[in-house]
Amino acid sequence: MQQADAPEKVIIGVDPGTQIMGYGVISVKGQQITLVQYGVIHLSKYTTHELKLKKIFERISQLITDYLPDEMAIEDPFYGKNPQSMLKLGRAQGVAMAAALARDIPIVEYSPKKVKQSVTGSGNASKEQVAYMLEKILKMELSKEFMDATDGIAIAICHHYHANSPASTSSSSSKKSKKGGWGAFVTENPGRVK
Repeated sequence: MQQADAPEKVIIGVDPGTQIMGYGVISVKGQQITLVQYGVIHLSKYTTHELKLKKIFERISQLITDYLPDEMAIEDPFYGKNPQSMLKLGRAQGVAMAAALARDIPIVEYSPKKVKQSVTGSGNASKEQVAYMLEKILKMELSKEFMDATDGIAIAICHHYHANSPASTSSSSSKKSKKGGWGAFVTENPGRVK
């Protein structure tokens, strides 16, 4: 009975990348999680970084138009040894975030370790272990062809778990400051934003 009265929330999870960007859209009603859509954006066929960024913005904007998510969860880029690669990955993440911000969709960032921990119980889980647990959570088989999309689904599910934890529901302002991100920065630094 409680499930019928529960509002539906749609979450888009994005795993930023400069060659392949994975995404997953889930619908949550009560504690029931339903996979709405998932896939990958292939970027390696584009010759310049600018074209890749344009394609990311267009595809994420189209997904937002198609599925009207209430929130976006995105993976923080992990720190690598190559500063140039990190810069490009950060730009890819920023463009995906800009697509959501243009539609006033709140964004929360999660570290790869936090996402794996939330879904599998281990922050060092492999991509295959994450996919296996997602199939158990969603009670369905996921296409092996879209293995890169499983990270996007996992990020969305991680956000659902954390958005509904007792710590996050205590107050919305503490939620923003704990999670960080642009919203918290703007709130904490009004004089630095023009």
